[in-house]
Amino acid sequence: MEDKPFWFDRAINYPSENSIVEVDGAPIHFTTWGEKGLPGVILIHGSNAHKEWWRFTAPFLAENFRIAALDLSGNGDSGWREKYTKENFANEVWKVCDAAELGERPFVVGHSFGGFVALETGDLYGDLLGGILFMDFTVAPPEEYVEWGLRVEREGVKPGRKLRVYEDKETAIGRFRFIPEQPGVHPLVLRHMAEFGLRKVEGGWTWKFDPTLFDYLEMGADQNTKFLNLPCRAALMLGENSEDEGALYGDYMLKATNNLLPTITIPGTYHHLMFDQPLAVAMSMKILLLEWRRLNSLTP
Repeated sequence: MEDKPFWFDRAINYPSENSIVEVDGAPIHFTTWGEKGLPGVILIHGSNAHKEWWRFTAPFLAENFRIAALDLSGNGDSGWREKYTKENFANEVWKVCDAAELGERPFVVGHSFGGFVALETGDLYGDLLGGILFMDFTVAPPEEYVEWGLRVEREGVKPGRKLRVYEDKETAIGRFRFIPEQPGVHPLVLRHMAEFGLRKVEGGWTWKFDPTLFDYLEMGADQNTKFLNLPCRAALMLGENSEDEGALYGDYMLKATNNLLPTITIPGTYHHLMFDQPLAVAMSMKILLLEWRRLNSLTP
């Protein structure tokens, strides 16, 4: 195995606390870093992921911010729902902000599908937010929008599908993949994400995510309108080499905002950029959020 990067143990050993809050009838798990009273930041993972996606980013922000990362319902250790809605997800984010004591006007960071959740949070609670950072999630122009959700209606998939069960944990870990796949992620990081994404069940091990999450969830063709009408600040962070279909419209978002949208591209990174260059991602986030904090303090 290649040498362990210095940031790995530093992030793993940084103090954090796990908590639970109930939202719309589902237990939502979240982890916090940093002292109460510091400016608040909530981190939202992508689909089929979990709050540990932020393990190697959050500790490097915690000197300046109170950080929370949640497991969205249907993911990680949080509860599953019979049907998922964008309102549920936005409520989860906001309720965790409150339960984690992130203070007034917290900042929201959403990666991939988490960017969609961040957008919905901004649509419902934007006037209470300090700003939203979309991480490798972009909004398509209306004429190119493609619906990800409503799979039962669009694709005819059968509801109630089950996940595969693996006889032993090591076999399951060996099957772990990023979507889309990408090179260069340290083996220790891969293993950490796989282990936290697994749960023990009768007959072996399976993944924690709900395979039916997108069956009835409507993402909505109005994302463009919601983005352009956000009542809070917004910015975009992209992986230079990302091939994710949901991250292809950064140029459109920039043009739609008269080239005023702060846009950061992290060199050499792919879709899961927080694993490629965790320190570059964390430091870029830090300077952006600190500047937003300063600007917000000047605005009543």
